[in-house]
Amino acid sequence: MRILLVEDDPMIGEAIQDALKDASYAADWVKNGLTALTALETQHYDLVLLDLGLPGKDGLAVLSSIRARNNGVPLLIITARDSLDDRLRGLDGGADDYLLKPFEMAELLARMRAVLRRKGGSALPVFSNGVVSLDPISKQASTEENPEIQLSSREFSLLQALLIRPGAILSRSELEDRIYGWGNEVESNAVEFLIHALRRKLGSHVIKNVRGMGWMVSKGD
Repeated sequence: MRILLVEDDPMIGEAIQDALKDASYAADWVKNGLTALTALETQHYDLVLLDLGLPGKDGLAVLSSIRARNNGVPLLIITARDSLDDRLRGLDGGADDYLLKPFEMAELLARMRAVLRRKGGSALPVFSNGVVSLDPISKQASTEENPEIQLSSREFSLLQALLIRPGAILSRSELEDRIYGWGNEVESNAVEFLIHALRRKLGSHVIKNVRGMGWMVSKGD
């Protein structure tokens, strides 16, 4: 899952980016609002973390521009602005949540999971298609045959990308986009290698290949 972090403070930005990577997210970090808008025009993101006090273009103006373009990407504001007016403007302007600095990384990650669940139309804390389930907290998968399957960070990211939209076919490039951030070297057969590893752990029937198009997990009954 790929995250866009928009934060101008270098210490906070580095700490959040490191925490996101440790939690198996691909995290791209930009330091101003204009660069954030450019990134959103050229790259798919699953969620945006947006500071408000940004140079060049204020965070609320960035939020307004994102929603004016009919971009419904899940968005969580992270800011030190604690006035009621700012919170109302952020939430009424289209943000999905509003988190005040300073915060614990565990709370940020929990709020991100909650926003992603709501956007996905599910209140359940796990991703599932009825055949395989994925717990974003423990990073474990489970099937009827095996209730505790340990996954690597990238195995988790790939399976999560597929389980967010069961039945949707994701191409190699789409899967790469969701599991690798800027600056990460992507080997030519990386996706195939990860899918092969997942099939060995989950069963060969869980991830289906659609010839010439990509991969998918089936919709649940």
